Amino acid sequence: MSIKPPRPKGPPLNALRAFEAAARLGGFARAADELCVTPGAVAQQVKQLEDWAGADLFERRAQGVVLSPVGQRVLPEMELAFDALGAAVAALREAARPERVHVAALPAVAQLWLSPRLPEIRAALPEMEVSVTALEQAPNLAREPFDLTVFYGAGEGLRLARDEIFPVCAPELAERLARVEDLAGVPCLSDAVWGEDWDLWLAETGAGVRVAGPVYSLYALAVEEAVNGAGVLMGHAALVARHLESGALVAPFGGRVALPRWLELGVKGGAVAPPLQALIDLLGEGGL
Repeated sequence: MSIKPPRPKGPPLNALRAFEAAARLGGFARAADELCVTPGAVAQQVKQLEDWAGADLFERRAQGVVLSPVGQRVLPEMELAFDALGAAVAALREAARPERVHVAALPAVAQLWLSPRLPEIRAALPEMEVSVTALEQAPNLAREPFDLTVFYGAGEGLRLARDEIFPVCAPELAERLARVEDLAGVPCLSDAVWGEDWDLWLAETGAGVRVAGPVYSLYALAVEEAVNGAGVLMGHAALVARHLESGALVAPFGGRVALPRWLELGVKGGAVAPPLQALIDLLGEGGL
């Protein structure tokens, strides 16, 4: 009679993933954002892993959680393991469909910079299938199923354009703006995320003028309202370039303020497949 004793079960993969994300990001809330679950779900999965291991991985404090000595000991190996898993999944996706590319971009960038280029990409690379996901934060390319990212950053990726800001408006409204002080008499549109734009530009001009106007959570909507004549918007060069070229928007004043960031491409580490490299070359300097 053969004996087949039950084999010990390992911890659930979701529990390991929850611990690694919380440990790497420094808390359950941040891990929940990355994993698209609730902080309570992360806490429950971590507790499940701690019960399985028989040791606390975090120390619970009033200000939040910090890694326990056991958690500190295993985190580096967990990070390497999930990086390797992410690379394996990416390799599988690339091997199965090398012509399929998934791009993550800031919503404003997706709408105003990337979207107008998609027809040209299709014409230049007819065999490529490009999907676009708009995200507020750049994803972790080592872990998430994206091939490229297009976000504003410190210039660590492939730089596409320096972020420069300057006022833009419809041509009809520009006729009312002879000098910077005239901005006090018209609506000045703002983006909720880039709320410091006006202060930065006005400080550079030295003009002692105060501006006010509607605030939008979508920069693309603010651009559309500027085109409609609703007010003057602080333009970001890469995002309003095509409207300036078409004449839908004009820059009523000279002088741009260069910010310490760039619109840049993020690319997965390691070797890049030829189809993806063709797209990178197309979007990069000298491309579209």
